[in-house]
Amino acid sequence: MSRLLTLPQIMLAPNGARRTKDDHAALPVTILEVISAAKYAFDAGAHALHAHVRDAKQMHVLDAGQYRELIAEMARMLPDMPVQITTETAGLYDAAAQRALVEQVMPEGVSVALREMWPVPGADAQASRFYHWAQEAGIAVQHILYSPQDVERLARKVAQGDIPAPVQCLFVLGSYTPPTRGTPAMLHGFLQAFAQLPAGSDWAACAFGENERDCLLAAHAQGGKMRIGFENNLTGADGKPAVDNAAQVRDLVQHLG
Repeated sequence: MSRLLTLPQIMLAPNGARRTKDDHAALPVTILEVISAAKYAFDAGAHALHAHVRDAKQMHVLDAGQYRELIAEMARMLPDMPVQITTETAGLYDAAAQRALVEQVMPEGVSVALREMWPVPGADAQASRFYHWAQEAGIAVQHILYSPQDVERLARKVAQGDIPAPVQCLFVLGSYTPPTRGTPAMLHGFLQAFAQLPAGSDWAACAFGENERDCLLAAHAQGGKMRIGFENNLTGADGKPAVDNAAQVRDLVQHLG
């Protein structure tokens, strides 16, 4: 059974799809670097890994072979830290490629952006089939939601039976492009929309910019889980570059008390 059927309190997102070592020397891009970052963050208090894999040019790829290698190495070197893969497209992949990735990897968990997996406004039998198949396969799907409107759309899909319940959500506060700093106040709209989802649904938040820690502490105070790491933010609360992902986790844990 997947260890990610319940969202972890703190999930590490160490690299994302867009940043490279030109942005921060400690950003992990190889499988071994990701595992090393995960180990130090696990020791600092993170409970699960949200993983992206890269090609030789540090470009984001939906590569089933690399993901299987990462998961196998994590199981060998860090067996107590489950891995959530992602189908994030970064503008490079379509919904069919996202579905194929998950079917080929069969991970414990996957994060899927609703607006990428289900881009059309109306019915999408293949998208609906994917979500139901993943639930039956025991794969924990976390829905990436970039706005309260995305949450409302998810709630409609669940009410219509197109997406099975209960659901796991990730509220994205702020954005990479255009650069928008997340704030704790942004949680309000997401939580209002989340109230439309069935009982048993769960949520976490991530945040862009140096308000990351404050946003995550606000999410924790309101019953949410937290995703932290260089995918969303490279700086500490003081605006200075963070040392590495583990330092971000350690700082968050210290402020959780």
